[in-house]
Amino acid sequence: MLWYKKLHNWIILGLVLGLGYGILAAGMGWGAFTQDWISPFGDIFLRSLFLIAVPLIIASITTGIASLSDTRKLARIGGKTIGIYVSTTVAALIIGLILVNTLRPGDSVPDSVRTELESQWGEMAEQRQESAEAAQDRGPLQAFVDMVPDNFFGSAGSNRNMLQMVFVSILLGISLLLIPTEKAKPLLGFLDSLNAVIIKVVQLIMYSAPVGVFALLADTVTLISEDNLSELWGLLGALGFYMLVVLAGLILHMTITYGSIVGFLTPVSLIRFIKGIAPAQLVAFSTSSSGATLPVTMEMSEKNLGVSEEVSAFVLPLGATINMDGTALYQAVAAVFIAQTVGIALGFSAQLEIILLAVLASIGTAAVPSAGIIMLIIILQSVGVPAAGIALILGVDRILDMCRTTCNVTGDATVATLVASTEGQLDTPRA
Repeated sequence: MLWYKKLHNWIILGLVLGLGYGILAAGMGWGAFTQDWISPFGDIFLRSLFLIAVPLIIASITTGIASLSDTRKLARIGGKTIGIYVSTTVAALIIGLILVNTLRPGDSVPDSVRTELESQWGEMAEQRQESAEAAQDRGPLQAFVDMVPDNFFGSAGSNRNMLQMVFVSILLGISLLLIPTEKAKPLLGFLDSLNAVIIKVVQLIMYSAPVGVFALLADTVTLISEDNLSELWGLLGALGFYMLVVLAGLILHMTITYGSIVGFLTPVSLIRFIKGIAPAQLVAFSTSSSGATLPVTMEMSEKNLGVSEEVSAFVLPLGATINMDGTALYQAVAAVFIAQTVGIALGFSAQLEIILLAVLASIGTAAVPSAGIIMLIIILQSVGVPAAGIALILGVDRILDMCRTTCNVTGDATVATLVASTEGQLDTPRA
């Protein structure tokens, strides 16, 4: 097939052109023009994906659960899915902590650079700290309380409440599984039709992906540079080592953990897996949102990897809300990096606490851009590191957010492939 007939090639072209334009716009001072005439196309693309996220979760999870033969099968698939998600998150944290303790990027930050970063990003750090304090002043079981909505339509009106929508969908699916077939058939027919319509909407939206990706990346570069290209290079230079450690951790996790799962535990070849999930990875990179990428992840997993709709409909929406391997790894590296920079030594017990908190935080972190920074503040405060230290990393957070979201989405597809394989519901496409 000719290269121009493949959508992911056009998305890659959009990424490259967006990066190039962003650098040019920063050097030429085109920030205002970019915000007025380029960024809106990225916002439209992102809003279009968010538009269908909630109905997709409700339709896919509910019909997926209701299609299971009995509740024992649901318990088996659900337990298996959550167990694998938690295991990969722990693996990501261990990789991140080994790298940051071995390479010690915080020791390379000069005092003058630290002072400048704290001054430049201090105001934003205070705002994030206030949000984190509000989240921290909650009881130990509040996370479970937050999973249960008190108003369905109110929860459905915000993409930050996706975990609540997952809960409602699971409850509906189990209920449909338990009532007589003739009673369940009308609602299942409606949801099945809704699911088919949403999948078609995804396909239509993806035609605009190259333009949306171009606009999102151009917007990101110009916002970070603030119409000053030297400032962009200076920021990347000052925090370059830290960024490399995070990126190395993400790459190692995707290569070792996900590569081993796909290569040794499923019949899908690594090459086919990478090619199959690439469009979802590219959308995740540009949107920085697992939730917005969910429709694409589901389509690519079913179409290219052979994951059954039954498994995809349950595993992937759940993963978009609780599987945040990339975010957890980033939080571990960032917490230790900030501690190193300000001269605080974190012992074994403190880093063990980081692992525990990051695993729990990954479950409750919203699948939207930069939500992980709020949970990072809570982790910092828990291990005795000044939360104001996030000012050191806020300047490059957006770039790393794009990378860790790509890791999260790759993890979702990996687990869906493994679960489908163990359940005999993996239709491996022919080469």
